[in-house]
Amino acid sequence: MKILILGVGAQGTTVAQRLDEEPGVTEIICADYDQKATENLVKTLRKARGIKVDGSKTEEIAKIAQGADLLINALPVAFGKQAMDAALAAKTNYQDFAAGLNFVEKPDIADEGIMDWVDGIKLMYSEYGPKFAAIGKTAIIGTGAAPGLICVAARRAVRELDSCETINMLIYEGGEARRFLPFWWSPQVALGDMSMNGVAYIDGKIVETPAFGLPVSRKFPEMNGKEVTMIEHTHDEPVYMGLNAGTHFKGAKNIYFKYGGVGVNFARPLYRAGLLSHSEVEIDGKMIVPFRVILHHLPPAPKYAQEIKEILDEGLVADEGAFVVECYGKKAGKNVMVDAHVSAPGIQECFDRSGLTAEMYQTGQCGFLFTKMFLEGQFHRRGLISTDMLDDGQVDYYLEQAAKYDITLDIQVKEDR
Repeated sequence: MKILILGVGAQGTTVAQRLDEEPGVTEIICADYDQKATENLVKTLRKARGIKVDGSKTEEIAKIAQGADLLINALPVAFGKQAMDAALAAKTNYQDFAAGLNFVEKPDIADEGIMDWVDGIKLMYSEYGPKFAAIGKTAIIGTGAAPGLICVAARRAVRELDSCETINMLIYEGGEARRFLPFWWSPQVALGDMSMNGVAYIDGKIVETPAFGLPVSRKFPEMNGKEVTMIEHTHDEPVYMGLNAGTHFKGAKNIYFKYGGVGVNFARPLYRAGLLSHSEVEIDGKMIVPFRVILHHLPPAPKYAQEIKEILDEGLVADEGAFVVECYGKKAGKNVMVDAHVSAPGIQECFDRSGLTAEMYQTGQCGFLFTKMFLEGQFHRRGLISTDMLDDGQVDYYLEQAAKYDITLDIQVKEDR
């Protein structure tokens, strides 16, 4: 199997490393605009070759995708349409880590509103799905940890119910370094998400929710019962799952994604002060964009083993977190709550295992497992699906494979009073 990976950041690099170990993979093409990053990656792999590509040009991507069995889009979401159009032109299968932003005429959701992005996702289902089906190929979107693993966990959890009312997806990232490092993943993407309203599925409709609003607090056992708070956040899952609530989530009426932790605590006062605005303001006679100023002063996410080691050698303030799905509904006529907790290696353990950050390890491994499903012929449906649309057999396969990387799911069904 010949595979093209677009983008050799944290996600693309991890997937490439895993694919290099797979006997069914004959060639890996690693493509990125950053030629140095590509060269550094391919020299560590046996089956890979590198190539420079401009992700904004569909024709360039399509040219190098010719003959590939799968195009994995690990580029920033701003290049989603170009990558998907290129996969169609090259007549290949497609995989990405999150829905793109540029499927509608007004792609800047920071300025135009969340619903433009939602309309773009709807377009991916309604127009791109039939296009991939017409060429006999499968496109799967949202294949990281969140979206991705969390969608699989939700599918498995809702299986315990006869009918579902509400689904909460709760992620708390409490890993904190001693050095100034608000985000272990792309600060541009993280702050971009936090600069906007959230999105949820409420009373059967996809709606915008207030940024940093609708807080919920929990005491998670994996954090020794410490109470933490999570807030509304812009994420794919409520859109995917809301659109598929009737077919895959037993009629759920409310679906939320809540996020908390070090990054949220850093970003919230910036948002309240207007410093995450994407609009120009005049200061001392000069026009500036506050968001760009803040971003300029943030360190990039650590990527290479040596820099990660230096951060860990300096020490961690905390290495904790929670990754939880709660499903509320009925079973045998009773009100119940399905409590599903994902366990995964922490920051130090991920580095000891692979030389990666926990963010790189977990998102990359989770993404690779969807790629492995292509390798193992697990996808029989042609067209476009999101990761919340796996059938029961695919869900079980995925979780079985994830457990081999010590990424496990514990489910408890509790009476809901």
